[in-house]
Amino acid sequence: MEWDPAKYVQFGDYRDRPFFDLTGRVHADRPVQVVDLGCGPGNLTATLAERWPSADVVGVDSSAEMLAKAAALTGAGGGLRFEQADIAGWKPSTETDVVVSNAALQWVPGHQEMMRAWLDALRPGAWFALQVPGNFSAPSHALMRGLAASATWEPQLGGVLRGGESVGEPADYLRILLDAGYAADAWETTYQQVLPGRDAVLEWVRGTALRPVLAALSAPDAAGFEAEYAAALREAYPQTGHGTVYPFRRIFAVGRKNP
Repeated sequence: MEWDPAKYVQFGDYRDRPFFDLTGRVHADRPVQVVDLGCGPGNLTATLAERWPSADVVGVDSSAEMLAKAAALTGAGGGLRFEQADIAGWKPSTETDVVVSNAALQWVPGHQEMMRAWLDALRPGAWFALQVPGNFSAPSHALMRGLAASATWEPQLGGVLRGGESVGEPADYLRILLDAGYAADAWETTYQQVLPGRDAVLEWVRGTALRPVLAALSAPDAAGFEAEYAAALREAYPQTGHGTVYPFRRIFAVGRKNP
């Protein structure tokens, strides 16, 4: 599946805000190595390098398209660098003491078990922080899955989209952190995003959730799917004089490993 960095950052203020709400709860003083799992185009990873200029800050992502964009930031703010790798195969080093994953783990089946292994491997005093979307039951996602499962589209899209099983609830992540010996906090926030323009929700999901569908269909079929989906979205999220209100629930968890 290819990613479009320009489309991903189209709604930058809304996509960036959860990252800062998450990392604002990480109180590491002078970390040696900071890792951003699923760093995307690297713009947010660069803020970690600015925050901790003496740290080795590593952005990890599987997308060559995203990392091509991130490459221009290498070296900014100190020791910022990027690696192409699958999150599922990542392991912390003995020097890793801050791990951040923002809006990435929902793409990784079995990430809760991986998280347990990462937490166990991190050294005492290390921080782990994650944010994942919690809106898989929202109309934007339910309508997409319903259309993909219809008689017209199921032959091409059967099994392409995942649902609520993609992520846990705040209590699930809290329990994992506590069981691993971390002082932990977990919470959720629903952002009332006011998106501009026509078919604003469609434009939003084109950058993320719709990517698997677009990757599985030819260009003509993708246009046909989008036309049906857009009509359903207009009913679910009517445009107003202020824009289109798109509630987005996010799930957060942060923990520090006990000494």
